[in-house]
Amino acid sequence: MEMATTDGTAAETREADGTDDGAKPALSPEEAALYVDGLSKAFGSGADAVRAVEDVSFAVEPGTVVGLLGPNGAGKTTTVKSMLGLVVPDEGEVYLDGVDVSEHPRRAYGRVDAMLEGARNDYWRLTVRENLRYFSGVGGENPDAVADRHEELLEVLDLADRADDAVRDLSRGMKQKVSLASVLAGEVSVAFLDEPTLGLDVESSLTLRRELGRLVEDRGLTVVLSSHDMDVIEDVCDRVIILNDGRVVADDTVADLLGSFETRGYRITARNLDGTAETALRSRFDVRQFDRFDGRVRMEVAADTEAFYRLTDALESHGVALDRVETLEPDLEEAFIEITGGEA
Repeated sequence: MEMATTDGTAAETREADGTDDGAKPALSPEEAALYVDGLSKAFGSGADAVRAVEDVSFAVEPGTVVGLLGPNGAGKTTTVKSMLGLVVPDEGEVYLDGVDVSEHPRRAYGRVDAMLEGARNDYWRLTVRENLRYFSGVGGENPDAVADRHEELLEVLDLADRADDAVRDLSRGMKQKVSLASVLAGEVSVAFLDEPTLGLDVESSLTLRRELGRLVEDRGLTVVLSSHDMDVIEDVCDRVIILNDGRVVADDTVADLLGSFETRGYRITARNLDGTAETALRSRFDVRQFDRFDGRVRMEVAADTEAFYRLTDALESHGVALDRVETLEPDLEEAFIEITGGEA
């Protein structure tokens, strides 16, 4: 359902931390857990060059969860890989925990880990527990010293009963949880999570969301989360950054981003609405749904505030008695589609 914006464009939402195309992030590299300034990357050369990322800038406050969103081809993957050192950007700066990744990559990535979609983040021949010990050791920790943390992760993610099974013997959803546990097994300060709930059932997904929130609060963990599941983004993230055509097109809290869109419509339950009134309403308003039940009518109408007042006047003129009026607010998926013109 189409949504009307307030007196501005979607680009006006890029004000949460002072970020805009070409603008410096409001936080300094020393203040931010993640600082990106002027990031650009092209693939190919000459007339065949493809600009995957163009002048992307933002900063992430420590201890927060930020959703990084974008339709396919928006530059999201290139941006993440540039931040992780898997792709060398043509221009721009990236700081992790105040450390310039181009000058001190080993130190910068020392407390950073990532769970990338489609990648085999774990060793499938090892058991679940062995993977946690291995990856915490790779991060420079003594696995025995953090064994309690590993046991807690196994319990929270419902992996304790399979802790001594080889990862290759687990279901896809279980493997997904092992990947997340391996990322969190060490003392990381910044975690990049790409589609962390992919393959999980509803209960496991809710468990993961709760655990992420707890870890962020207890550890001061900073999370950059990418997902096509807007319920996950809306539930977990403090803020969202949306990329499109290689640029930042929105950067704001979820609440403020949704607040930049007007009410998208109304659900009305009414009595005494006959065929004549229905025809008149359909000719004047965008009636998206119309159901009759138990002598009443429930309909959804796409309307802004001005159209809503005209609608109530029309209902009154036809002698229609209103039982209930519900506001249909835009959700994050609808906001995303409106901003990018694509699919979530």
